[in-house]
Parts: sequence; C-alpha cells; structure tokens
Amino acid sequence: MTSALLDELSWRGLIHDSTDAAELRNHLDSAARRAYIGFDPTAPGLTIGHMLPITLLIRAARAGIRPVALFGGGTGLIGDPSGKSVERQLLSPQDVAANVSRHQELMRTIFARALPADQMPIFVDNSAWLGGLGLIEFLRDVGKHFPIGEMTKRDSVRRRLEDPDVGLSYTEFSYMLLQAYDFRRLCEDHGVTVQMGASDQWGNIVAGIDYIRRVLRTQAHGLTCPLLLRSDGTKFGKSEKGAVWISADGTSPYTFYQFVINQSDENARQFALFFSLADRESLEKLFAQHAETPSRRALQRYLAREMTTLVHGEEATDAAEAASEALFKGDVRAISPQLFGDVFTDVPSIEEPRSRLDGDGWPVVDLLIAVGLASSKKVAREHLGNGAISINGDKVSDLDARVTAADLLHGSVLLVRRGRREWRLARFA
Repeated sequence: MTSALLDELSWRGLIHDSTDAAELRNHLDSAARRAYIGFDPTAPGLTIGHMLPITLLIRAARAGIRPVALFGGGTGLIGDPSGKSVERQLLSPQDVAANVSRHQELMRTIFARALPADQMPIFVDNSAWLGGLGLIEFLRDVGKHFPIGEMTKRDSVRRRLEDPDVGLSYTEFSYMLLQAYDFRRLCEDHGVTVQMGASDQWGNIVAGIDYIRRVLRTQAHGLTCPLLLRSDGTKFGKSEKGAVWISADGTSPYTFYQFVINQSDENARQFALFFSLADRESLEKLFAQHAETPSRRALQRYLAREMTTLVHGEEATDAAEAASEALFKGDVRAISPQLFGDVFTDVPSIEEPRSRLDGDGWPVVDLLIAVGLASSKKVAREHLGNGAISINGDKVSDLDARVTAADLLHGSVLLVRRGRREWRLARFA
C-alpha cells in the first residue's frame, strides 16, 4: 500500500506537517497517486540539503507513488522568500535556464542510481506555463482566490513584514500565488494530488491545496519534512557559508565522504534516518551494532559509503575510501595524484624553489622550521630524535637528514607530518 510511505516517514522523523493524516492515508491507498516536490534554481549547484527532498522522491517511488520533480524555470526568476531574511538577488532568464539544466543533469544521475527506469521521476519545468501567462489573466484567474489577510498570516510573509529593516516586495509576496498555480497545473496536466517539501514550504503548500480545492473541486494534500540543519541551527543552504555541494566540481567525492564520516554519533543517526535508503530493519541493526562499539564508527562508515555512492557513484566512493584509509595508516604514497589535492586541500603549505633541493639537498631541520612544525633547529632535532617526524609517509629520525628532488612525492611535493595529526605541505616549482 502506498500509505506505507507514511509509516516509514513517521519512523524516520520525516513528517513535520501534513494535511489530515487519515484523509491523506486513504487518499494514497485509494488509487495510483502522483506527488511532486519543487526545486528552486537560484544557484548552479545543489547542496546536501537538497538530498532530503531527492531521497523523499525516491522513497515515494519505491512505495508505489509516481514522483514528479518540478523545476522553477519560471518561479526562479522571482525567488521564494520562504526561510529568507532578505530578498534574493534576481537572476537573468539565461542563468535560471542554465541552472535548471544543471539541476536536471545532477538529479537524473542520482535517481538512476536508486531507481529502475519505470520508477524514475517525471521532470517538469514551470516556465512552460508561467512564461506565457499574462498579467490580467493571472490576476483574474488566480489572484482573486487569495485573500490578502490569509496571505499575510503565513509565517514566511509575516516575519518579513514585521521587520522594518527588510520588508517584503510585491515580487516575492506574489510567489505564493505562483507556487499554488504550479500545483494546479500539475494536478490538471499530470494528475498530481500531493505536494511534498521542506517545512518552510508549508504555507505555500497549504495555499496551493486551498486553491485546487476551490477551483478544481478535487482533493489535494500536502506533507513536509523537517529542514536539515547544522549544529548551530542554520540551514545547509546554497548561499550559506561552507555549503556541502552534491556535484564533484563543488565538493569533491573525497571531501563529501569525509564530511559524512566525520559526523558525530548524534548527527550520524539523524543522517541515517534522513538520508539512508536502507530499510528499517537494516538500520536498527546498524544502530545496535554502533551502540555496542561506537569507537569503530560503523554507522558513519556505512553512511559515508552509501551517501557518497548515491551522489558520486561507486568508483569515486572506492577512491575516496582508499584515500581515507591510506591517510589513516600514513601511507600517503598510496593516494593518487588526482586525489592528492582534495585530501590535503586544507593542510597549511609553503611554496619553495626547486633549487632548495639541489646538491646535497635541504636539511630536514630547516624544512621543519620552514613549514612551521618547529620553532628552532634545537626543537626540530628534538622532534626527529623522538621519532615524531615523517616525510611522505616515511619516518625520519636522522638528525642530519636532508631531502632532495628524488624524495619528492608526485614529482613536486613533500608531505611532512609531526605526530599523528599535524600535517604540512611543501610545494616545489
């Protein structure tokens, strides 16, 4: 039964708001249904926050509900005010169209890894109907159904109106009407009767449901999931600092893998409930296994592999895992040149002329001072004597050791480590 989706979402903590639960359950069980989620193309890429609605569509498809992904080629020209404290910067039609194309490309790949061809979502771009909609027609057929008093009660509108330093333009105020019209067109053209989305969309979803019931005289339902939030309570948004992207050109597979595997136990459990496509029985076994020996980080390792594979594919995940394991063991020579930059992108580095390595080479004590792992030659020799220094994965204990061009890793770098965690990179050109 398609309403089994509701049971799964409830167990995972993925239902924030919904229309009447009993009516929604009966609606899903009474016939083949279609549900949609809208995606806002206000940036070229998609963040990990978008994985929540993407996996929600995957879950719907697996439960027997045909998923529809709506791309805002029309609404993206305005921008949704929901969850925003300031007005979005307007994009050109060309930029919005390019973003829609990019989002579709990214999402097709992800959906194809999780679903068979007959369960793939239908992709729709709302510019198909909004682009040719006249102002008079829109005001007559849509605007008259939206009382201003009701619109101003919506949280996303009220918060902005109550802030005298920000306010809300008519452009963004009208977004609710456009999203409601989208729902109506999807209902008429594609038989969609359920809209899903993040909790900050609830006001827009309710407006669309009321509009459909009033104009089309048919059932429509809505359901929202919680927002994916950082530990400080902020969204994993496209414009937020430190966004984790789900495209390799934004966040590399290795960096994405490390982001997931380094989550705390509490966050990892939430990530498993929110993102994992494993069934309830498998996850509960994994939770129990992790609880027995948390130090093994079985939950984080499982999630890092599953999520990275879904986003980037198995080959990229294998490479990320291999690099992670090599780094843990100190076997840095096993890290491929292609991944080296990603693995050590945040390591402090220096640039040195290759001539430093000429002749007898550069004394390691001087190298340690240059990269900031020793404050003096005396301290450098102490580190060497204590066996705390390794270069390119090999321990160095000779107080008079030197490095030459023959020691370079991948022909251009020296990777210096003190202890287990302090890394430095010296590049030579």
